[in-house]
Amino acid sequence: MQKTLTILFFCITCCITVTAQNNSPSQLKFFAANHPYIQYTGRISFSNPLLPRFWQPGVYIQTKFTGGDCNIIVKDQELWQKNHNYLEVVIDGKPVRLQTKSKQDTIAVAKGLSQGEHTLLICKNTEANIGYLEFVGLQCKQLIKPTARPLRKIEFIGNSITCGTGSDQSEIPCGKGMWQDQHNAYLSYGPTTARALNAQWVLSAVSGIGLMHSCCNMNIIMPPVFDKIDMRSDSLQWDFKKYQPDVLTVCLGQNDGIQDSIIFCKNYVQFIAQLRSHYPATEIILLTSPMGDEQLTAVLKNYLSAIKKMINANGDKKVQTYFFSKRYHNGCDSHPDLAEHQLIAAELTACIKKIMKW
Repeated sequence: MQKTLTILFFCITCCITVTAQNNSPSQLKFFAANHPYIQYTGRISFSNPLLPRFWQPGVYIQTKFTGGDCNIIVKDQELWQKNHNYLEVVIDGKPVRLQTKSKQDTIAVAKGLSQGEHTLLICKNTEANIGYLEFVGLQCKQLIKPTARPLRKIEFIGNSITCGTGSDQSEIPCGKGMWQDQHNAYLSYGPTTARALNAQWVLSAVSGIGLMHSCCNMNIIMPPVFDKIDMRSDSLQWDFKKYQPDVLTVCLGQNDGIQDSIIFCKNYVQFIAQLRSHYPATEIILLTSPMGDEQLTAVLKNYLSAIKKMINANGDKKVQTYFFSKRYHNGCDSHPDLAEHQLIAAELTACIKKIMKW
């Protein structure tokens, strides 16, 4: 009996030791942010290759790893000493929403998986006004060469709707917590559309921004900040050669409200000329606001139709319009919620398929 107990105790001890070793960061290799097997998509500053810094919602990082465990290491600006960003971490296609907790976090994103290959995607869910994130690297058994990125590329210009603001009430309901607690860029209509079309995505969006008038006492509008890495307040210039989209959607007007038709259309035409200077071959689609009320939607339909007609007549045939079929406003502060973002994406996906013949 004593011998049996001794053997049993030995087996239990060994099992516990192996489990502890498998889950210990000391047993994992560290791979720095500049590793060639780590892919970056979006407006990112690589002034320090070991700490790529990004502000914009929807910026994402991809790689593949082997082994059962994986930790990611990120730094948060902690803007105003209180803001913490949300991330969407997607392992093998399964998304989980996480939040940073301090200035630097080591986050266990995979634990006890099979020892084979796994895909990893990390997406910034919160927008520029919540502060930047820096990617330090990750810990895992081994990094392996990731799958090549899709050839198709889409860019989505917009405001809080495009950011995914007020959409995610899965953990904290509207009116509770911090403003960013309901942000979810990964599940917003843009990235959802891009994934449905097997395309890369970039969100060039800022909450509250307008074409010629922004809300909430903001002192910026879209045209002057469109060429920035941090579109909210930074001066770093974005290099448009790094990302040339096949399709570009423009979803502005919600924060402008109803403006003088001549002035609004003139500003919009000038902005399209600005876009065309960066993207000579891109298909541009002008969108109504998905959360616009009946009056604003009617006005935007008229304005956008006139703008398209004028630009097409002047020789640019790669400017189209799309008008959403209904109003989506079941999220916080009358924004679309996650379910509605799926419906918006379904409409836009069908539109892009038809225009691009994808």
